[in-house]
Amino acid sequence: MYLSNYYKVDLYERESLIIFDEVQLCPKARSAIKYLVADKRYDYIETGSLISIKKNVENILIPSEERHIYMYPIDFEELLWALGNNNLMELIKKCFEEKKPMGQLMHRLAMDYFKQYLIVGGMPQAVEKYINTKDFKQVDAIKRDIIELYKEDIVKYGGEDTSKIQNIFEELPMQLQQHEKRFKFNVIGKNARYREYSGAFFWLQESMIVNIAYNTTETNIGLRLNRESSALKCYMGDTGLLLSHAFDETGLMSEDIYKKILFDKLSFNEGMIMENIVSQMIVASGKKLYFYFNYDKENSKNNMEIDFLILKNKITSKHNISPIEVKSGKNYTYSSLNKFRVKYNDYLYTSYILHISDLKEENGILFLPLYMTPLL
Repeated sequence: MYLSNYYKVDLYERESLIIFDEVQLCPKARSAIKYLVADKRYDYIETGSLISIKKNVENILIPSEERHIYMYPIDFEELLWALGNNNLMELIKKCFEEKKPMGQLMHRLAMDYFKQYLIVGGMPQAVEKYINTKDFKQVDAIKRDIIELYKEDIVKYGGEDTSKIQNIFEELPMQLQQHEKRFKFNVIGKNARYREYSGAFFWLQESMIVNIAYNTTETNIGLRLNRESSALKCYMGDTGLLLSHAFDETGLMSEDIYKKILFDKLSFNEGMIMENIVSQMIVASGKKLYFYFNYDKENSKNNMEIDFLILKNKITSKHNISPIEVKSGKNYTYSSLNKFRVKYNDYLYTSYILHISDLKEENGILFLPLYMTPLL
């Protein structure tokens, strides 16, 4: 009754939805949700920063009625909607399901949209600014504001791991720039080890600032059971933020640089950006990130690294794992994937190469354009 009168809005039982925005600022309201849910007349959504929500819980009862929904950056399909294109994704899905190429015209169109997604990213404020202005420089300013907020949250909530979290965050672009993208601790410090930084990585992952991929030593359905925690790859949660974080020498990334990226006129390690956005799309689709790495001192022919491994949706007695390689250029080799397919043939489902070209099937490998990643 009070809410209806204060906001001059009629509430209808079992129809109206009440949203507690930034609920972490009022922990007692969060605790009171328990009784409102028990009342059963209305439904409720609580929103807030994941970092501070987990901190502001002192002296309150966390309602068991809460069901957590993790909000990822806006995905490629949602960006298409925001740009007013409601039909392209249906064509992309149809071609994926039928394993047919998009065709030169539609593939080029889809890649143009994908490059915009690559640059803008999925932070709602950045996307909104892009929709309203189409100005990459203004979008970059928004992204840099978000990065500064991340840094402030690290100082505010990082606790005893603050300096380690800061070191990892600042190192991210340089670590991803390497050909081998496994996180190298000796860059942070001469005697740095995973066990000392595990809490910092966990904090960044829990805060959804980064996505972490772990090496798995065996390619069976128990990818987590064979996880080698100390061998990891650390990706930025949003690729648009990674671009602004990587090109931070001048404090603002110019419109010209963005346009050169958009039109393939800038020379830089695109593999870093492409692999990061694939990790982002895999996580948003509800899958965990794993990769495979094997180094044989005795025989280099056994050396191989697969960018990502995913489980198929319906598990069977065998052939459940799909290896994924990400390629950013037109000319590339995939010797690791070929060796991997020979060694683990009984475990493997479809093998994928994600690249900038159209869909094709060749030598038992399905080559997909990068914008089809969310459909895997």
